Parts: sequence; structure tokens; C-alpha cells
Amino acid sequence: MTLERTGGCLCGAVRFTARLKDTNFGACHCEMCRRWTGSALLGVTVPEGDVTWHGTDHIATRQTSDWAMRAWCRDCGAGLYFKVTQDSPWKGNVELPIGILDDASGLTMTNEIYIDHKPDSYAYAGEGRTLMTRQQCIDKFAVLASDGGQP
Repeated sequence: MTLERTGGCLCGAVRFTARLKDTNFGACHCEMCRRWTGSALLGVTVPEGDVTWHGTDHIATRQTSDWAMRAWCRDCGAGLYFKVTQDSPWKGNVELPIGILDDASGLTMTNEIYIDHKPDSYAYAGEGRTLMTRQQCIDKFAVLASDGGQP
């Protein structure tokens, strides 16, 4: 199953088409993602080669940890993706914020990570998600240990 979705930044300078392998997405409550997005990062994982970008001259990037980078639109500042850059099983994937998809309907939140860092001021409805603490993420994703556990 492959779903094609389009999306873009706030001002429209950056557009993309993504071929999703499934309809699952997750939430990251780590401090860096909360600061980057203003809340949790709600992101869908897409192989980097399955995203076609338009307006790439408007994309700025920053290495935000020893092993990952974030990208945004130079013009409007909208967050575009999070990407693992260090050699690991997750290298080559991007996390696209579902809020920048033109149509995020039909997607299902299946996991929340850094759940022990989530502020108590909000909670997502529904059940059946996998919940992982910061330490569980470090244990599962060994690449995190090299940077104090911050993506």
C-alpha cells in the first residue's frame, strides 16, 4: 500500500509530494521537538527517497544534535522535516510533521515517545498506542545515547 500526499510550508515557497508506506504516525514529546514545533512533533516517517521537494532553495537545515537535523522554510519558518543523519537503521528516513500535509485525514497515531517529558497540560484521546519513556527510547535507539538522549 502506498499513499501519495502533498504538502508544503505556510507561505507555499516549499512544496512536496510524499509516498507514504502506511498510515501510522507518532508523537515525540522531547524538549527539542516541543521547542521546534511549539508542542509535540506529530510526524509520519517517510523514506527520504519517497519525498519529492519543490522550492528546495527555500529550505534551511540545522544539525540539531550529534545524530539528527531539522529543516524549515527560510521564508516563513515552517518546520519541514526531522532527519537522522548518523549511520543507523533510521538513517534515510524523514519525519514529516502531519500538520504540513494538505490532507492528513486517514492517518492513525500509533506511538508516543518521551512520554515522561510530556507536559501534564494536554493528552491525546484514544487508546492502543505504544508509549515509550526517554530511557526506553535510548535503550531501543542506541544512537540516542551518544547525544544524551535528545533527538
